[in-house]
Amino acid sequence: MNHTNPPSPDRAAVPAALPAELPEGFAPLPIGGEFIRVNGPLYLKHAGDEVLVGFRVEPRHCNPLKICHGGMLASFADMLLPVTVHRKSTEVGFRFLPTISLQVDYLAPAPLGAWVQGEAQVLRATRNMVFAQGLATADGVPCLRVSGVFKIGPAAPPTPEVIG
Repeated sequence: MNHTNPPSPDRAAVPAALPAELPEGFAPLPIGGEFIRVNGPLYLKHAGDEVLVGFRVEPRHCNPLKICHGGMLASFADMLLPVTVHRKSTEVGFRFLPTISLQVDYLAPAPLGAWVQGEAQVLRATRNMVFAQGLATADGVPCLRVSGVFKIGPAAPPTPEVIG
């Protein structure tokens, strides 16, 4: 007996992928590793002191209500903070930053097709740890508040592809 359900009609109407229309100044963020390759892509806008990280909510990022899954937003937050630290903290530079603690507050939904972008601040860097916080928006509406503590690990290889 086959217990599989046929695809729902509304599910079939959702495109497999949305166009990757980017806000001005954003470019693909080359981060190594299979996890982000499968769950990304992420995009970076870095001009002077401004560091923004973003992504477009695609069908594969969504829950059944067609809003971005909290796990995807948490993964985004877990990349937003270290990527910002790498670009704003001369003491830390491009070192591997394993997550010790990540606090995520979900403020509003990020619907299918929304542009999610975040910015963060480095609060403090010690010899062994770095503390950061950030805020993300979905199409300009605050959707995520995040703070984290990261261990300062070994220097990343000389390519920017392994920075997460």
